[in-house]
Amino acid sequence: MRIKTGDMVIVITGKDKGKTGRVIKAMPKEGRVIVEGVNVQTKHQKQTRTAPAGIRHMEGPIDASNVMYYDDKAKEPVKIGYEIRDERKVRVNRKTGNVID
Repeated sequence: MRIKTGDMVIVITGKDKGKTGRVIKAMPKEGRVIVEGVNVQTKHQKQTRTAPAGIRHMEGPIDASNVMYYDDKAKEPVKIGYEIRDERKVRVNRKTGNVID
């Protein structure tokens, strides 16, 4: 999976198409990511000894194929590739060739 935690991504398909946000959590084994402000779900929380009852809104996971890396400088989604530079494998912006990490 080319998307990692902390990346800025844009949703390219689905009900939240066009929204951008930072990846909160990446789950490579499932092929899913959780993006802040995207796929917001309502959860009814029961009262516990420490937390009061209430309705919470939290982000749900979406498939990693539905998001693309968002380049802040170019203000557009870009593909990510891998290259070997200085004997290290790094992520590269395919449009400009700049190193992402």
